[in-house]
Order: sequence, then C-alpha cells, then structure tokens
Amino acid sequence: MNVIAFQPNNVVPHHTPSEFNVFGPIDERIDFEVGFEPSYAPTKKYVINENTGEYLDVVGTSFACVSHPEFFHSVQSCMVEEMPHDDLLGTTCNYRRARNNAWAMMDCTLPNAKVTVRTPKHETEISQRIIALHGIDGSCSNQVFFGGIDSFCTNGQISGEYDKVRRKNTSGFVLSRFINELRVAKVAFYKHGERLQTWADTTTHTFEVKEMLKSLLTSERKAEKMLDLYQSEVVVRGANKYALYSAFTNYASYADERNGFELRNTGNDTVNVSMWKREHEVSQWISSPQFLQLAA
Repeated sequence: MNVIAFQPNNVVPHHTPSEFNVFGPIDERIDFEVGFEPSYAPTKKYVINENTGEYLDVVGTSFACVSHPEFFHSVQSCMVEEMPHDDLLGTTCNYRRARNNAWAMMDCTLPNAKVTVRTPKHETEISQRIIALHGIDGSCSNQVFFGGIDSFCTNGQISGEYDKVRRKNTSGFVLSRFINELRVAKVAFYKHGERLQTWADTTTHTFEVKEMLKSLLTSERKAEKMLDLYQSEVVVRGANKYALYSAFTNYASYADERNGFELRNTGNDTVNVSMWKREHEVSQWISSPQFLQLAA
C-alpha cells in the first residue's frame, strides 16, 4: 500500500480553476473554510465550519490545518504537473465524508490509465486510482494512496506491497516525496496489474481457500461468509487467486445484503471511515503469508 503523508500547510500553488475542470467540483458539503476558537480548557480549541458556524470538534491549541478544498486542490495540482495529460482525461473524483464533514476522502479514478486482467472465463479492466485523505479535527493524517478499481464490479483496490509513510499533521513532510511518487505511479500501477494477472493465472481449490481463510480471519463466521463470496466470484472469474482477491475487495467496497457484511449502525457518522478501514484490512490480507503461499 503506497501512502504519502502531507504537512497541513505545505501545499503547492493553486492552478487556475480551468485547470481543475478535469477533476470536477469539490463536494459542496466539504467546501468550507476552517476556523478556530479558544475553549475554556487552556490546551484546547474548537474547530469551526466557517460557512455555517457549526462547532465540529475540539483539538489541541497547536493543531493546524488547511481546508478540505485547499488540500485536495494541492493534490490535484501535483497530478496536473506530474502526470501525463492523456491519463487525466475523463478522471472522476468521488468524495466521502464522515465525522460531520471533518473527515473527507477524495477518490479519483483515471479511466485512461488501465490494465486488463484475463482469466479463461472472464476479463476485466482495472483503472488507476488515487485516493487522498484529509482531516480537520485531528482524526487522521493527511495522506495519499495509490491503487486501482475494477471496472466490472467497481470494487476498489489499494496496493499492498509498498512502503508506508505516515506522519501527523504537524510533522515535517516534504512535498517533493509526493511528486516523486506521482512520477513513478504509472510504473507501479502496471506492476500491480502484472501481479493481478499472475493471480488470475493461479488456480485455486475450494478446500485450500477454506483452510487459508480459517487461518487468516479471526472470526469463523467471517471466514464462512468470505468463502461464499469467493465461490460467487468463481462462477464469473473461474477458480483462481484473483477471484479470491475480488471477494476481498467486494468486502471492502460494499456493506449490505449483496455480500452479507453489513456494518452496524452506531449513529456516529463513521460509515465511510469504517469502509476505508476495510480497504486497509484487505491490503494486510494480501500481504499475509497465508495469501502469498496460497497455491504457490
């Protein structure tokens, strides 16, 4: 999983609005300025939505951040500067929100940068994906991830084999690291595609997948439901390692009756955070000895 973390105010100069047309507008619900107000606690301050005056959370007095649009535009600006123009054409950016809009995620799909994964029964295109996370309440570091999305089932993927870089908002992240990652992102994406094709060429058997899932997953019930998902994928993609990976990404993309992995409604506006954690979970699974040794 490739992860890049940002210092809050270390953003690149904005491009003109026309240069951002390729990405579409920022979700209006996260398009607001951030303000702070002292609290009665001497080491704390309030985070405020300046558009509505709503108090979002309490953070330490040293906490600093930019607005969601400023951060996301800085990521988009780097993409415009460093990525081939043709790769950016047709880009779609979807936004997810949580914690009363204090947590936001920009999920960009680049349909012109793609690889094809083929099995004897099926083929699908995987488009490059760039995901940016931003929090204005201290709930997460500012990060960018690289991955792909399956055009057949729209399951999201984040790569599992790359180094992780994580720092809190106040740490000294160097923006050049992200720029360097963008320069090699396409090569890394094609390598990810080669790995997916290797999995598609690797035959699996139900009994060994069942034993692997029992070893990998902590819950017996979860392992049973994942085996059901795998068998559903086998019908479409054939009995191979990619079908199992597709079952994993299904789990990370949906949480309803379609796959039986519903989320509990806690009433805390954290569904999107929980789904993002599932993507991390899948990234850990595909890096595990159990998965790597399956049908090796």
